[in-house]
Amino acid sequence: MPPRPSAPGLFGSESPAHASPSRSTPSQSTGWINAHCDGGARGNPGPSGYGALIQDDKGTTLAELSEFLGIRTNNYAEYSGLLGCLQFALDNHHPRLRVVSDSELMVKQIQGKYQVKSPDLKPLYEEATRRISKLEKFEISHALRHKNKDADRLANEAMDRGMKRPHAAGQPGPAPQKATPYPTKSEAPPNPYPKAETMLRGFTKDGVVHILGGATLPDGVFVKIIRE
Repeated sequence: MPPRPSAPGLFGSESPAHASPSRSTPSQSTGWINAHCDGGARGNPGPSGYGALIQDDKGTTLAELSEFLGIRTNNYAEYSGLLGCLQFALDNHHPRLRVVSDSELMVKQIQGKYQVKSPDLKPLYEEATRRISKLEKFEISHALRHKNKDADRLANEAMDRGMKRPHAAGQPGPAPQKATPYPTKSEAPPNPYPKAETMLRGFTKDGVVHILGGATLPDGVFVKIIRE
């Protein structure tokens, strides 16, 4: 397998100090490259990440992208995967890109079959179309999840890293290259109650949970309410 080029940032290229910049050969610049991308969140929103496998038209792996995105939605993560693939193509001078994703919503929005109504997705959609316009040719298609296994694996590895979980056993070799997420790197908020046995007490009034003792919870925390 050839050396993996550094993964691109979604607003530009970031090359680690130990990696040399990738250079495309003339044969690369005239052919198609193929990307499988996936994104997910454990909870919606919740800890999220995306992954992408990028290959040339002969099936040779050019890059594996994998990035933890922080607390985001599934659709945000899916779009981040597409944006990472687009930026890789632009940074490495590949003018023709085919993308496969298991997000039917994102694929049909990019194809113009669905409208983009979500205010959270509109900036990502607009950024994706801007990058697509810089390519000579672009295609995107939908595939079921079982046909997108490598990208799904890379997305889950990103979420595992972000949640401080170890890689699955039996996966030798270096971790996949990281890509900077769109629009800026976002970290998961710290857990102010790290011990699972910690239990806070409170009561509900008019549909609002009130915590006793003056304790506060950060935004986005899920709580379990047990009636006493």
